[in-house]
Amino acid sequence: MTMQQYELTQRFYFEAAHTLQRTVDAAPSRRVHGHTYLAEVAVRGQPDPATGMVMDLGYLRRALEPLRDALDHHLLDEVPGLERPTLEGLCTYIAQRLSTTVPRLAWVKVWREASGDSCTLTLSPRP
Repeated sequence: MTMQQYELTQRFYFEAAHTLQRTVDAAPSRRVHGHTYLAEVAVRGQPDPATGMVMDLGYLRRALEPLRDALDHHLLDEVPGLERPTLEGLCTYIAQRLSTTVPRLAWVKVWREASGDSCTLTLSPRP
């Protein structure tokens, strides 16, 4: 029999501005510009026999609130702990901020719907 794994996700959005140091389309990227970002995080595991849930979504939403507050309507270049304001950097930042509060974090995805860009950081399964 195959062991089933569940992935429970929660999504949030934030509006933010940034600059990028690029070699392609460099001039517009170096100027301050903004995006609507969407982010989604997933926890993986088996439902708890007592609750029937992998994780109570209320706890996950509470863990995401400070993240959204740290990013929403900010200049990402100035957010403490965010190394680079790229999609990759945002995935890493979100994963690091959740690492102590969200057990069994499976992946983090950040995207910009308007431009069709996205990045997913898949985390190693935890013992």
